[in-house]
Amino acid sequence: MSLKEKLQEDLKSSMKNKDTVKKSVVTLIRASIKQYEVDNRVELEDDEIIDLIAKQLKQRRDSLVEFQKANRDDLVSETEAEIEVLKEYLPQQLSEEELNEIVKSTISEVGATSMKDMGKIMAAIKPKTKGRADGKLINELVKNNLQ
Repeated sequence: MSLKEKLQEDLKSSMKNKDTVKKSVVTLIRASIKQYEVDNRVELEDDEIIDLIAKQLKQRRDSLVEFQKANRDDLVSETEAEIEVLKEYLPQQLSEEELNEIVKSTISEVGATSMKDMGKIMAAIKPKTKGRADGKLINELVKNNLQ
């Protein structure tokens, strides 16, 4: 079953179960897929849909930090619930240890020695961790390993 079909089925089941959070998140995912397909006149594959979902997850995480700073507990809990729904559609996330190993091996592959090589490292890591890790965490681990 393709990711589009899974999203369609999940939308139906969330409507039947009156799961408003899941329904709204799935609706937003499907709308962003449709918008991208119409704008670019392409049919998205599962890996491209995963990229769109990862982008939405990043947006929610960024919003969550701002809501926490503003002490908006109502929005914090709602955003956390949305994040959990989005995670269901992404591949299994890498643990920090697994990610650290990928970072170390990539640094040695690229032959990086200083922070000047940060761009090369990030470009080499991105395909290995596509949709399975947060970019900020990868960035931190690269910085820690280069110091």
